[in-house]
Amino acid sequence: MVFLHSMMIHESVPIFKALQRFYGIGPNVANRLCAKLTLYRTAKLGELSQKQLTQVQQELSKLTIENDLHKSIVDNIRRLKDMGTLRGRRHAMGLPVRGQRTQTQAKTAKKLNRVERSMGARRNH
Repeated sequence: MVFLHSMMIHESVPIFKALQRFYGIGPNVANRLCAKLTLYRTAKLGELSQKQLTQVQQELSKLTIENDLHKSIVDNIRRLKDMGTLRGRRHAMGLPVRGQRTQTQAKTAKKLNRVERSMGARRNH
């Protein structure tokens, strides 16, 4: 097991797939990181030297990933709700935010945009 930026990952996992396990890193960013560090996409984590692992660790620490990214997304949505924008109200109602259909295909948005209802909101009814 290799400890990589607060996550234990098995040694047999390719570096390309290991990078994608972090929240906020997709195939494009993982590919860019591998190219920047001159690592083969198919290289296993166990095959990397300690120097290469520290380089990967340093590059990951420069990115906004995991809890920091999730926190900033939640803060942005909360900011939209506090301002009272249309997007913020759509988030609060659990409806599609970016102009998608609502008559037949809003199931996914309703599932993803669920909001924790506070007890204060229920007392008014």
